[in-house]
Amino acid sequence: MAELTTIDVAIVGAGIVGVSTAFKLQEAGRTAVLIDRKGIAEETSRGNAGAFAFSDVIPLATSGVLRKLPRWLSDPLGPLTIRPEYLAQITPWMMRFWRAGWPDRVAASLKAQSAMMRLARSEAEALIASAGLEAMIRRDGVLELHESEEELRHTARDDAAKAAEGIEFRHVRGAELAELQPGLSPRIVCATFIPKWQTVSDPYDFAVAVGRAAQARGASFRQADVAQLRPLDDGVSIELTDGTAQRARQVVVAGGAWSKRLTAPLGDDIPLETERGYNTTLPGYSFDLKRQLVFGGHGFVVTPLESGIRIGGAVELGGLKLAPNFKRADAMLKKAAMFMPGLVTTGGKQWMGFRPSLPDSLPAIGFSRRSRRIVYAFGHGHLGLTQAAATGKLVTELLSGAPSSLDLTPFSPQRF
Repeated sequence: MAELTTIDVAIVGAGIVGVSTAFKLQEAGRTAVLIDRKGIAEETSRGNAGAFAFSDVIPLATSGVLRKLPRWLSDPLGPLTIRPEYLAQITPWMMRFWRAGWPDRVAASLKAQSAMMRLARSEAEALIASAGLEAMIRRDGVLELHESEEELRHTARDDAAKAAEGIEFRHVRGAELAELQPGLSPRIVCATFIPKWQTVSDPYDFAVAVGRAAQARGASFRQADVAQLRPLDDGVSIELTDGTAQRARQVVVAGGAWSKRLTAPLGDDIPLETERGYNTTLPGYSFDLKRQLVFGGHGFVVTPLESGIRIGGAVELGGLKLAPNFKRADAMLKKAAMFMPGLVTTGGKQWMGFRPSLPDSLPAIGFSRRSRRIVYAFGHGHLGLTQAAATGKLVTELLSGAPSSLDLTPFSPQRF
């Protein structure tokens, strides 16, 4: 097997986490090579909801969610579902998810996620400024919509978490709600408005722009499929599916939902699963959308993008191999039309992506069990865009031996 010239840092995965890590490494004086089987942002980072969700610090596994699970799972098109043919395989993950919902675990995850979000905000702002991407950021705020005052009261814990993080928000009703977003159904009686919430003009365009900024600083990209990582005394052999190999001094595994096939042979049996998310992107004329809307009770969001109006979300646990069930996208579109009566629902493009998910809603950031020349950076769930720059900062510190900006114990890949 022919060996190529040794490179400095290879990043396996060129999604938003990978390209942000490449950017941060280049800023620190390292040389990064992105390796991806398809291209920059061609997988999960292509079609997400486009939000910097810095206030989203509550783990998915909470007592409230666990209480709703039986009802949700009984609806195959509801906010969270498990494909029947995947039930046996997902059961061990679900047991960990259930344990993550115990009060002590929720408190620990909340504390760790809050610290991560503080770093995420500052590092995202720094990356956007350094890369000159300010024009791609929308600062319209977000409306978290509720169908009743009782539903609003159930968000008290989320409100407390926002307040503890210094996040500005207010509850709105009546004329103020109608001014912030005209054309909503009377079924929406109140909302929580977060004025400093940010979205990107388009998540794919943004990730590509970060990748180009990293390349302008000296990073490079190679399209290839990595089959295995083999630790060496002085580096890592990156063995490719075409039979060739690339030697690197250090490697970052940022392959999102596909990372497990590389980490398991290294002795790290990480419970990585996929939150399969669906969406429909409608033409921009479909509704006069002022800002992102979150329908938390139904598990979907509506986002204004340069490419149109994106309606999507929800969670389907079904792994990487099962065919998409686009009836889920249809169901969200139908619900959106119910809450936004003037919505034109024709002319849309459907999509499904694989969010890399760990049971406690925290990513895996840390060294491989087998080699300290290999760092993991995956498992961000629906927060990949939000936490990408912070992850890049933390990975750069790990690779250089610098003090960490965060206590990485809660994010250890070996915590399970």
